[in-house]
Amino acid sequence: MPQQALTEAVFYILLSLQKPLHGYGIIQNVEELSHGRVRLAPGTLYGALTTLTDKGWIEALPENTESRKKEYVLTASGRIVLKDEINRLSELVENGKRLLEE
Repeated sequence: MPQQALTEAVFYILLSLQKPLHGYGIIQNVEELSHGRVRLAPGTLYGALTTLTDKGWIEALPENTESRKKEYVLTASGRIVLKDEINRLSELVENGKRLLEE
């Protein structure tokens, strides 16, 4: 069964976590990647991080003693989900372009 479409916020969170980032870094990166269109509130972000961790798509890194900020990173499962979503979106765009050209 195909994976259900990701929300735009979840897509950008997963895309951001190809490298370790803490919450505020994720918020900034999502805003930058979306050219300011997607702005995550802290409550929304931390709810999503909990859900994505529970699904095994991301994981929290061991806490660094120098910094109290918890960092997250994409897992192998999360990378598969992200690639599947990119393929789904590419198919949508290709079909849309093809139909507009007819």
